[in-house]
Amino acid sequence: MTRLSSAVRGLVTAFATLLAMTAATAPARATTDPQAPPDFVALRTVDATIIQEMRYFTPHNFVGERIDGYRQPLCILTRPAAEALHEAQQKLLPEGYSLKVYDCYRPQRAVDHFVRWAEDLEDQAMKGEFYPDVDKTRLFEDGYIAEKSGHSRGSTMDLTLVKLPARPTRPYVPGEPLVPCYAPKGERFPDNSIDMGTGFDCFDTLSHTLDPRIQGEQRANRLLLKSTLEGLGFVNLAEEWWHYTYKPELYPDTYFDFPVSAESLAGGN
Repeated sequence: MTRLSSAVRGLVTAFATLLAMTAATAPARATTDPQAPPDFVALRTVDATIIQEMRYFTPHNFVGERIDGYRQPLCILTRPAAEALHEAQQKLLPEGYSLKVYDCYRPQRAVDHFVRWAEDLEDQAMKGEFYPDVDKTRLFEDGYIAEKSGHSRGSTMDLTLVKLPARPTRPYVPGEPLVPCYAPKGERFPDNSIDMGTGFDCFDTLSHTLDPRIQGEQRANRLLLKSTLEGLGFVNLAEEWWHYTYKPELYPDTYFDFPVSAESLAGGN
């Protein structure tokens, strides 16, 4: 009986040692990315006709590289915001225009990337296009960069108008000569949108939606976008002609960090 008990104890000890060795050599469990709530959708599933040019998936932005968290060139929004954009598109199509989105939901990790870039005063590779007249040391103070963004709540988007039929837009080639974002449209980087007076993400007071220096066709174009969207519940950020938030927001106080990818969405839509 004693010999049997000793044998059992020996087996238990050996098994425990084997478990400990296995745990020590097992690879670390992969980190799971956060998922979007079920009321977030890919815009293309609500309206496939809205043009998408997701700038932060590309190097053609004020940082000059793909931004953290953008794994696919995909516009993600809360469903009410996406459905309201669909309504706007239905009003614009008969007039010969289409909406084009540059950015939609933006994960907090992307905002953190912006903040790191803004703090690195040595990196000014894209200054010639996006902030030619703004000292990089003032980007926080002047409100161009912040540690939180309404985009991370899921109901804010950056967008413009394109005259139909839409012409293709060539890709940006890193290192190519830069032209100020407020230059005449024919001199700026080519964009198939109508002329709004500046390019997207232009860090300049000329980007203020109702800046009095923007007149004629450029002002009329801004007002067409503004009146169409405001009539459906969107609110414009006065400092950026391209920036709109659908109200009321589903998540007015929550800043999400799930990646921009179909895999983040319920059902992978």
